[in-house]
Amino acid sequence: MAKYRYALPQLQGGFFMTDGGLETTLIYLEHFDLPVFAAFVLLQNEQGERALRRYYSSYAEIARRHDVGLILETATWRANPEYGGRLGYSLAQLETEIRKAVSLLLDIRQEYESPHTPVVISGCLGPRGDGYIAQQRMTAQEADDYHDFQIHSFTTAAADLVTALTLTYAEEAIGISMAARRHAMPVVISFTVETDGRLPSGQPLGEAICQVELDTDAYPSYYMINCAHPSHFRAAVSGGEPWVRRIHGLRANASALSHTELEQCTKLDDGNPHQLSLDYTQLLSKSMRHVNIVGGCCGTDTRHLERIVASCLPVYRQGKNDKPLNS
Repeated sequence: MAKYRYALPQLQGGFFMTDGGLETTLIYLEHFDLPVFAAFVLLQNEQGERALRRYYSSYAEIARRHDVGLILETATWRANPEYGGRLGYSLAQLETEIRKAVSLLLDIRQEYESPHTPVVISGCLGPRGDGYIAQQRMTAQEADDYHDFQIHSFTTAAADLVTALTLTYAEEAIGISMAARRHAMPVVISFTVETDGRLPSGQPLGEAICQVELDTDAYPSYYMINCAHPSHFRAAVSGGEPWVRRIHGLRANASALSHTELEQCTKLDDGNPHQLSLDYTQLLSKSMRHVNIVGGCCGTDTRHLERIVASCLPVYRQGKNDKPLNS
């Protein structure tokens, strides 16, 4: 049985962190080969599983040092029928890998959780298509049918919630939310944006969030932004519109490059950890004072998260934001 499914700690107040760029860390720093960016393949052998445990434990250590909550995403961003099928996995095999991914994080929780550091386990969903391009666009019902498999697997594997990262258009987010509601599973929707603050589909971020809210009766527990640099979305969230307050988490890229530029890079752009932490602090002290979850995406690692948490935590506490966030 999931420990936190019906009372997510991050909605009850308090400051939380997530991990960083799992796949970029494994590829560029650990030198693993991840076909189609699929980290779940490492669960197939002892060496890969050890690497994943090291990775998650390194972020749990940061959370414990700072006495903050921790949300860990399973290594399953590509463990869906589309990409799993490309790698030769049947649905039954994918379900086995999803269970292993959740089990690994249950072990991390048992080792690191404390009254000051609740550890929340999130089943990570990725888009059906490319995370940078709004391709293979589905209707909401098609997305519901497509993502039902992974959401059902996470539900039975005792994840606390599911988080859909790097979504590029609203209809897929709506379908994921519909499937999650059918399984009585909390869901977090995280959109990515281009350098102009719009989704890869061209839709403004605020319009996309409002569309999901309207079509799902505001079912998502909250929203996030991931796989974009703060400079890409700072202007989009600066107007003080009500939808901005539904965003409670940021997982930014280390690099300020566009998605197209990143696709063409042959080496990792890990940016400037200190400057990135200042960018986060500026957002949390101005237009996004309600944000209580910080993490990283492509190019970020423990260096970035150590600085981000250390700089954002005092700002969060000064803002006296320790209050329920589900209003």
